[in-house]
Amino acid sequence: MTIRKIITEKDAGKELRQFLKEELSFSGRFIKMLSEKTGCFLVNGRPVDVSFIVQAGDVFEFIIPEEERSESVQPENIPLNIVFEDEWFIVIDKPAGIPSMTSWLHPTGTIANGILHYYDQKRLPYTVHVVTRLDRNTSGLMVVAKHQYSHSLFSRMQQANQIERRYEAFVHGTLEHEAGTIELPIRRKAKSIIERVVAPDGQEAITHFSLIKQYERFAHVNIRLETGRTHQIRVHFSAIGHPLVGDDLYGGSTEMMKRQALHCSYLAFKHPYTKEPMSFNSPLPEDMKVLLDGNR
Repeated sequence: MTIRKIITEKDAGKELRQFLKEELSFSGRFIKMLSEKTGCFLVNGRPVDVSFIVQAGDVFEFIIPEEERSESVQPENIPLNIVFEDEWFIVIDKPAGIPSMTSWLHPTGTIANGILHYYDQKRLPYTVHVVTRLDRNTSGLMVVAKHQYSHSLFSRMQQANQIERRYEAFVHGTLEHEAGTIELPIRRKAKSIIERVVAPDGQEAITHFSLIKQYERFAHVNIRLETGRTHQIRVHFSAIGHPLVGDDLYGGSTEMMKRQALHCSYLAFKHPYTKEPMSFNSPLPEDMKVLLDGNR
């Protein structure tokens, strides 16, 4: 994939390094990484380094390099429900029960393995760059950047809180308020690599919620994340006495559902390159629909 730009009078006389930062939102780290590769930057068809001085009318080309893959993640033919795809990213509607990424607990059978197989079928020379990861038993929308440049742009958007994520969940009990904000710091639980806890020395974590409908045994809520800590929604609702239905790790009962009743239903952000506003929706999965239908 190649990105082409015509240098204008506004950028004439600048070092290519400065142009990359100002016009293409390159980070210093990304520029340093690319500087170690040859042939990524061309001006008027000739290779240049980042100290090159550009002039008005120059034709600049950035050739996105092929990427090395980790041997620990191998391609597997895993079906992917692709909601959207272009040269920059993929939006996938993930079913519950499939991990987003490989780990020592789940070295195979993940979305990451399926993406590598998909890339091989498309002959795309990239590796996996998950932007919005979902827990194994959480369903719904997730974003995967196609290449390192796209991933670096998404990372900046995440740091600036420019990716809106909304979830639907079923939580135990009767909510005291129809809307609210949970602002409790979260950190890893001592002697655990999985479980998280609310603690004063944890990282900032902010969860906004509103009630969709109150049922006799649980509440159907809409959730918007302001931060993205591991297990944030699950930990926060457990901390206020309303653990997620099916979430036995954080105090929920598996009587009504065998997995946490949590679904990423909405994503919205500006395209990382074109800046076009984009939004995606995903309906509730069948297991959550069945529980609702049985409690109407």
